[in-house]
Amino acid sequence: MLIHPQFNPIALQLGPITIHWYGLMYLIGFGLVWVLGNRRIRQGHAPVSKQGLEDLIFYCVAGVVLGGRLGYVVFYKLDYYLAHPIEILYVWEGGMAFHGGLLGVLLAITLYARKINTRFFVVSDFLAPLIPLGLAAGRLGNFINGELWGRATTMPWGMIFPQAQDGGIVRHPSQLYQMGLEGLALFAILWWFSSRPRPVGQTSGLFLIAYGVFRFLAEFTREPDDFLGLLTGGLSMGQILSIPMIAIGVFIYYFVSKSTRSPKH
Repeated sequence: MLIHPQFNPIALQLGPITIHWYGLMYLIGFGLVWVLGNRRIRQGHAPVSKQGLEDLIFYCVAGVVLGGRLGYVVFYKLDYYLAHPIEILYVWEGGMAFHGGLLGVLLAITLYARKINTRFFVVSDFLAPLIPLGLAAGRLGNFINGELWGRATTMPWGMIFPQAQDGGIVRHPSQLYQMGLEGLALFAILWWFSSRPRPVGQTSGLFLIAYGVFRFLAEFTREPDDFLGLLTGGLSMGQILSIPMIAIGVFIYYFVSKSTRSPKH
């Protein structure tokens, strides 16, 4: 049995400026997108320039923040925020949803693709392999904060999270599972897959399929939100939202990509 180390959520204090670990993980995530994107640009496997990559990241930052927050509001606590609408702006109190952030990024890609006069999937195929390490950083931030803990377990690597209401229960460190699956494993798959020319849209479809499957599986070990619990069929909200994600990914991979030509590298 392990005990969560109870990290200080503040990574750095510079006078009046406080830098929290979770915010730092967001910065690291977008920094990794920039580093990997520049590598792909040097390899000649990118539809954008270095300046274009920075513009694309700016669009995506806005999409992640706005989409992630609104997704949490709509998918998880709509009734509460309808009664307290001003609190939608209280992003410093937490409350972000991956699936909402994904929708925000899709909108950002749409706007950026129009700006540079190219197809949506050309941009999304370039961006998809760059995202998973950022997701891994985010899940590491969840673990450092001791939030989004897992369900009870008897596994030898189970961990006590003292900040949980029933802090004596040994739980799955589900944040680390998600870091490994949605982050590291997904990155390895997409980086390898996209290293060779593929039909336009196929890398994007694979991202949706693989992330959806990994998230669906990881949710079996993650404690559902106490204000939602398990929903239809004993599934969590994360699992329910992952099902259409997988279906759309399959459609893109097998049908949309077949009607397009492979990009030239």
